[in-house]
Amino acid sequence: MGPLFPQEIINEEFNLIFAFLIGIGFGFLLEAAGFTNTRKLAGVFYGYDATVIKVFFTAALTALIGLFIMHNLGWIDLTLTFYPKTFWIATLVGGIIMGAGFVIGGFCPGTSLSAASTGKVDAMVFIGGVLLGIFGFIFTYDFLWKELRVAGAMGKVNITEWLGILEGVFIFLFVLMGVAMFYLFQKWQDWWQKRMSKEDLDELGL
Repeated sequence: MGPLFPQEIINEEFNLIFAFLIGIGFGFLLEAAGFTNTRKLAGVFYGYDATVIKVFFTAALTALIGLFIMHNLGWIDLTLTFYPKTFWIATLVGGIIMGAGFVIGGFCPGTSLSAASTGKVDAMVFIGGVLLGIFGFIFTYDFLWKELRVAGAMGKVNITEWLGILEGVFIFLFVLMGVAMFYLFQKWQDWWQKRMSKEDLDELGL
């Protein structure tokens, strides 16, 4: 991340301090929102709790609209933003593997660290699994993952240029999609919760 401020104003060391404080704040908010509870994240996949998906869609919409406005006001220059090249096949496979890890473990990498800091043993085991996966990837890279990592190469893709539409139009459509997703996930959650017993709802904190 960063730098948060031009180096002429605040040097690299202070930028790291700011990043550290932001990380603490982010972890605190994850814990306060209940995201360090495995039932919360698993609830998205099982259908009984749509809180996580709502929060992430809200964050994406807020960042998208905020960056668009600040860019057009001249406060930031989005052309200087770094984003990696797109490899759609590798991304799809990686997403499936990571999604499976979410369902099985009940954490994502960020929430597992926050949960582990509160002393949750299952989160510590999850982090161990993450490290095992990282080292497994490293040691099997040459004969298992090397070709897959660059599969589906598309170069640097700007989604609005790729779709051939204006940025404002894309943001408007994304907002509409977000509102529709909120509505559908809420209906899905309500449907599932009606099928669950009061004991199950109480156990899940719903």
